[in-house]
Amino acid sequence: MEPIVVVIPVYNQPDRLREVVRRCLEVHPRILVVDDGSRPQVAPLIADLPVEVLRHEVNRGKGTALQTAARHLHGQGATHMITLDADGQHDPEDLPEMLGALRAHPGALILGIRDFESATVPGSSRFGRAFGNFWVRVQTGTRVRDIQSGFRAYPVVLFEALPCLARRYAFEVEVVVRALWGGVPVHEVPVHIHYSPADRRGSHFHRVWDNLRLTLLNTHLTLRSLLPWPPRQVADANRQTSVTVWHPLRSIQRLLTERATPRELMFAVAWGVFLGAVPLIACHTLAILVAAAVLRLNRVVAVAASQLCMPPLVPAICIEVGHLLRCGHFLTLEGVHNVGNASFVQLGYMGLQCLCDWCIGSLPVGVVLALLLGAATYVTARMLQRVRYGF
Repeated sequence: MEPIVVVIPVYNQPDRLREVVRRCLEVHPRILVVDDGSRPQVAPLIADLPVEVLRHEVNRGKGTALQTAARHLHGQGATHMITLDADGQHDPEDLPEMLGALRAHPGALILGIRDFESATVPGSSRFGRAFGNFWVRVQTGTRVRDIQSGFRAYPVVLFEALPCLARRYAFEVEVVVRALWGGVPVHEVPVHIHYSPADRRGSHFHRVWDNLRLTLLNTHLTLRSLLPWPPRQVADANRQTSVTVWHPLRSIQRLLTERATPRELMFAVAWGVFLGAVPLIACHTLAILVAAAVLRLNRVVAVAASQLCMPPLVPAICIEVGHLLRCGHFLTLEGVHNVGNASFVQLGYMGLQCLCDWCIGSLPVGVVLALLLGAATYVTARMLQRVRYGF
């Protein structure tokens, strides 16, 4: 049985559905239509065509229709589904390009990038796409060119692996953001778009409620992107090896296979090392995770790199450098021997002095270590990239 299925969610589009289905069948043999509570039902309209139809008795939203399709196809052993709208905006003749991209990148989410050069494209669609793309860039650090396109291809397993909350149009935004967070590659394929005249458009996008849902979703996703703990990752055989400073070459090789670039790894290592040198007592990891989330850096790499600054070596160097900058000379052994005869108050004062020295010394030491280790990471990653990929 064909493992790739074209899925067409439909809600009250009887005049265009049959033509869309017929044109899809000319390109691909397996079609699934999900009737999301249409009145009248759409099944009789395409009863003579070799397609499968699922139905919701009441309208539950496009996101739910896609999830229903994914569950059904997963049970039948299908691996991927390509979605397009039933209103005729998407061109079924673009399916071969989507199929080719899907076969070349079977683990990726494929987005059809609509051609907006036509004068018939509504201004609201242009604004909505630009606005949505902006927020995806904020939330993930990744540039996506058409977050609102309904012409896309999914690995079916994504629907179970990603914890999406949205159920209507906002689902298509959320699933891309969570896929990017989960380490799923996103590839883009140019596709055509056909907009009917304004008086013949049958969009069910509600300008008030659906825009409100998108606003609430973007608020939720933006705040989630700032939290310190990493989002759920999509299971992948490549993730069986952990990232650790004790196996740097193996860790960098793994990260390079997960879309991390040498430049991204360099900045993550440099930032983790710098914060690791600063005396953020009892909150190093939390500070690094929050900073990495804000700066869109690899959190795992930043935290792993910070372990190079664990006591006693780096803090001792910071204290010595800080003492030199504050007093004009290094901390000597004589000062250390005097600790045994010091009173409790004197010990507290000496402790504050050491903390002050650590704070002062951590700035130049942290910067130097960050530059050295960041540069070493970049050079190593580039060498491994050339060996592995030939560029």
